[in-house]
Amino acid sequence: MEVSPSVRAVQVPDDKPMHPQFTSMYIVGKDQVMTIDSGEDLDRYRWMLRGYLAATERAEIALAGITHHHSDHSANLKWLREIYKADVLVHPEGVELLEKVLPEEGVQTLQDNQVLDLGGGVRLQIMHTPGHSVDSMCYYLEDEGVLFTGDTVLGFGTVTMRDLYTYMHSLERLVALPNLKVICPGHGPLVHDPRERIQGYIDHRNQREREILGVLGEGGEISSWDIMLKVYGDLEAKFRRAASGNVETHLTKLEKEGRLKTNPGVRKEKTPEQLAKEEAEARERAEIEAKHKEHEEHARQAALTAQENPPTDEWEEMPKYELVGKP
Repeated sequence: MEVSPSVRAVQVPDDKPMHPQFTSMYIVGKDQVMTIDSGEDLDRYRWMLRGYLAATERAEIALAGITHHHSDHSANLKWLREIYKADVLVHPEGVELLEKVLPEEGVQTLQDNQVLDLGGGVRLQIMHTPGHSVDSMCYYLEDEGVLFTGDTVLGFGTVTMRDLYTYMHSLERLVALPNLKVICPGHGPLVHDPRERIQGYIDHRNQREREILGVLGEGGEISSWDIMLKVYGDLEAKFRRAASGNVETHLTKLEKEGRLKTNPGVRKEKTPEQLAKEEAEARERAEIEAKHKEHEEHARQAALTAQENPPTDEWEEMPKYELVGKP
């Protein structure tokens, strides 16, 4: 789907509760293009990108950038390097976090305020926007008013944060961008009221903070979980952990600002037997996942072989055809 003269979106259907509608990969530039985000380690992401490139693009992938290290945005970096010889672009904070998915060569780090010149007048500004993750980056194509936000701003709902204190600063920076026309998020539809959406995020977080302060103002010590139950009311149970996590980020922000003191609590100690059981279960899951990937690869290779060779598994002797009369 064309977003602007220099930007196309490859939207992959996604049915996860936190990723309704679709997860997106973006293609920027002409001739030697850049991809932003690469999707999950699933064939449908790779096939969607390859199919889009084959059907609509007369270009090669020169650069593969990501918005942050989470696997639904970064899992196919090795594949992009292997298939397209693309240079991989990441934030320095993400290098260690991406260790398992980075290729052995062709990796470059990006700095805040750096400008990538993709040729043909296409210039992307790099913006380090921590909050959702420590390595979150946005890319801004100012001439066309297109902002790529990953999970910093979504096409629906709100965002889970690792650090609300830095996240609020990131949002303030984004809302002040000149010529902002459309947000290309990591998940969900394009955002055509970008400034209003970002300001809405800011207002929402400020309102949530006031609600949390209201609960704390009732007096006494209270856990983040119990604050969540009071603040979020009749929230669906499947979202409670995420909501409690959001409350915790607000509490951490308030503590950083010197407005809160924390009783750290006491974690449960796991017995050696529990730890051994968890390790065994983790190994079993890893083995199952490895076998699943092996079966997927076998099926993929079998499908390719079937396309390249005659159907000898179906015929002892294939039908043959002879013209009757003159052509």
